[in-house]
Amino acid sequence: MEVSNQFKAVIKAYLDERASNDELFAATYAKPNKSLDECCNYILQEVHKSGQNGFADEEIYGMAVHYYDEDDIKDVKPINARVVVNHHVDAPKPQPQKQKKAKQDAAAKFKTQCAKQATKSAAPSTATPSQQDEQKRLAFMAEQKARAAKEKLAKRGKDKPVQMSIW
Repeated sequence: MEVSNQFKAVIKAYLDERASNDELFAATYAKPNKSLDECCNYILQEVHKSGQNGFADEEIYGMAVHYYDEDDIKDVKPINARVVVNHHVDAPKPQPQKQKKAKQDAAAKFKTQCAKQATKSAAPSTATPSQQDEQKRLAFMAEQKARAAKEKLAKRGKDKPVQMSIW
């Protein structure tokens, strides 16, 4: 029995999409000794062997990829089976130019955000001199407290817990 056109279309759409995103699979998918009809028949044989009636999409797609990966799968005979496909196939065509543009836009946006953040952190503080002095004093005290805790830890041994309060 010939495999349904809808089933073939779903498998082909998946394999085409995968090949457009994966260079290694694209080479495998282009093997001259492999065909979509034989791939679909291989999937039906594997499904029949399993004895199950329902499969997740990923399992079926995995069988399709396996068919193209393995060179020793040859001369797959058609199987008499009925396939129910729960997909509507209007697979979008891969558009590398749009994908490339989207990546470039995302990279540019990221660079802009990084530049803004760097500018923001490099901007002079709006704190008054007395507030700046207080910030420096607190930072210095926190540094001293951390140093003392490290020294205490070294004296006690690393396996004993150290109590430290942060204010």
